[in-house]
Amino acid sequence: MTKGTNKALWLLIMPFLIMIPACSSNTLYTDSVVIPNKTWELSNVPEFTFPVTDTFNLTNVVFTIRTGSDYPFRNIYLFVTAVSPDGKINTDTLQYDLADEKGNWYGKGLGDIHELSLPYRTNVYFPLKGIYKFKIRHGMRIGDLKGVYDLGLRIEKPGR
Repeated sequence: MTKGTNKALWLLIMPFLIMIPACSSNTLYTDSVVIPNKTWELSNVPEFTFPVTDTFNLTNVVFTIRTGSDYPFRNIYLFVTAVSPDGKINTDTLQYDLADEKGNWYGKGLGDIHELSLPYRTNVYFPLKGIYKFKIRHGMRIGDLKGVYDLGLRIEKPGR
């Protein structure tokens, strides 16, 4: 295989490998959005919708991000807007380190692809039944953020 064919094959296989851990009984919801052309444009605001029926048990809300070696920074800022079923809006500005000071990537990696779980909220419960929405926009100082392959959301039971 050529280098380009090998890379394309891994890009096809990786989403399935990511979903294998999601099959555990602790995962209540998981979804991801592929970022077109591996460039997260400022106008691209991935949105995830999660139906809540359990308003009693605690959950963890986790983002996942897959980046390539061409990602130009060692951190990322995210603007996260959560909308509850009654229309209440909560917006957070988050900052996550993706690599250390020496450029060593955190998380799992295969080739030039790096995957990292980004904890958002732990041990929280959703107080209302219905559809919750999470909208995520990058908050970096450039409009087109190169090297971002996909972004995901996972809702899970604590203790995973």
